[in-house]
Amino acid sequence: MQFQIQQDIQPQLKLSKKVQLMLCCPLCHSKLELYREDYQCQNPECKTNFPIKNGIPILIDEKSSIFSIEDFLNERNTFFDLSPKNPFLEALKSLIPEISLNIKSRKNYNHFAEILLSLSTHPKVLVIGGSILGQGTETIVDNPKIELVETDISFGSRTIIICDAHSIPFANNSFDGVIVQAVLEHVVDPWQCVEEIHRVLKDDGLVYAETPFMQQVHGGCYDFTRFTYLGHRRLFRKFEEIDSGAVCGSGMALAWSYYYFLLSFTKSKFWRKIITFFVRITAFPFKYFDYFLINQFGTLDAASAFYFMGKKSKQILTDQELIKLYKGAN
Repeated sequence: MQFQIQQDIQPQLKLSKKVQLMLCCPLCHSKLELYREDYQCQNPECKTNFPIKNGIPILIDEKSSIFSIEDFLNERNTFFDLSPKNPFLEALKSLIPEISLNIKSRKNYNHFAEILLSLSTHPKVLVIGGSILGQGTETIVDNPKIELVETDISFGSRTIIICDAHSIPFANNSFDGVIVQAVLEHVVDPWQCVEEIHRVLKDDGLVYAETPFMQQVHGGCYDFTRFTYLGHRRLFRKFEEIDSGAVCGSGMALAWSYYYFLLSFTKSKFWRKIITFFVRITAFPFKYFDYFLINQFGTLDAASAFYFMGKKSKQILTDQELIKLYKGAN
């Protein structure tokens, strides 16, 4: 059933008019039109309808996603647990030291923003996995010249579109930049997701990614892949490298290994909470070694996570060229 456009009863969307015009069908990449209650693909052979929930379009290709549109209409937990938290426990938790430490994000995002603004006066940046604020992203978020389009497969305080990175619902050459921080380990096909990132970027568009290497499973059933330094570089083989390296070091990797070693002894929620408390007050000093180790050659063989910043390219890095980029200590 089709609806006639009626501006007075259209849902209030969280995305700007300009971003709405950039949207496309995640199934066939054809134009979308906003009708009374949903978006509809204008391809006669597709004509798929995509609903809107609380002002957020749900643009999911159910054939290429592990999620369904019903998951979001019914507000099921798709990645983050959206159930209410105990404020007392959350306050107590905030007083206990973390075992994780991201050394370079803030500096990298400063660099990313500088390059973006040198290429465009008002760049548009797609954030994949952007339902919550990414670590170190303040430079990007607080800059009024940079327009962020924050998407995720979870509802969150910053989500303006629900979509799956395997089929990004934007036209070719739409964005000046894409941010994909701590996401690619949680997708079933990271290579397809990077292909999609390449497609939606403009010809001189930038990508910034952070992806774990030495980290245990987090995110439960939504955790699939890890990358070495060279494996991460190959993932972005269609991009010209601007910068890359370790973003979380081997000290953090050691703390995580110690933590998960102890967790492996029990499935009891009570004892796992006790272990979490114990580890956070005994293992947090390990992360501070990373201030010294982060730029050491050996860290590239043992880092907790890597970053890559690059520019969309027409050249493809060959595997013969790839292995010459090894910078580890072995």
